[in-house]
Amino acid sequence: MNFAQLPSVDAAAVPSDGLVLDVREDDEWAAGHVEGALHVPMSDFVARFGEVTEALADGGRAYVMCRVGGRSAQVTQYLVQQGIDAVNVEGGMLAWDGAGRPMVTGTANPAFVL
Repeated sequence: MNFAQLPSVDAAAVPSDGLVLDVREDDEWAAGHVEGALHVPMSDFVARFGEVTEALADGGRAYVMCRVGGRSAQVTQYLVQQGIDAVNVEGGMLAWDGAGRPMVTGTANPAFVL
């Protein structure tokens, strides 16, 4: 499968109750992320794959996100190869922010995309 055939969705179309899987690194996550998202950095992904399958135990879809869509495309491809319903969020967090979707931080600081 090449990235052109990868299932993808526009940031504005991600359902508010969908499982967002954020594969960015810790500093990017800390700057701003989707509330309720599952954070598994791409660098830890294979080691923490069980957390992802557990979060999707009900057969849901994973909406995979990074900053602009490159890392999340690789993770989406891996998940699809494992038989998991996953889609890449086109444009990543930059598109999410651009669509006016809400972001949070773990602090009182305003959220932004790093």
